[in-house]
Amino acid sequence: MSKKSTEETKTDGAYKGGDGTYFYDVGKLSYVNAGQNYADTYGSVVEGELTQVGIMTIPEGMSSDPHTHPNEQWIYLLKGRLSAVVDGQEKQVSPGELIYIPANIVHNVDVLPGEDAHFFTCKDLRHGIAGTPIGPERK
Repeated sequence: MSKKSTEETKTDGAYKGGDGTYFYDVGKLSYVNAGQNYADTYGSVVEGELTQVGIMTIPEGMSSDPHTHPNEQWIYLLKGRLSAVVDGQEKQVSPGELIYIPANIVHNVDVLPGEDAHFFTCKDLRHGIAGTPIGPERK
């Protein structure tokens, strides 16, 4: 079982990789809120030296408000279906599909009916896992 590191991470509650810890049982890791003030996204985050990864969930019927972040992002959809918008381009995304989001590009997703969306995400460490909403923050 991995332990949370005492080393500083970009994301509060993230695990720090390295120092002899190389394997993570995702089902046993604690969750962080990855969509602070703009999405009901939660999951486990592990940070290495240059990248951070997360196994995230957005509940069925929920969405992320348009937001941006200064790090690029990859999203690989594992389960569920999304309607995703990246830089004004919209696409319905199914399991097995990959989304690339460049740094500082506005994007958002809606989880389509049927089941929660589960996805693997990877970002560089210029910033933490959460982004900045475009417009008013959720309460």
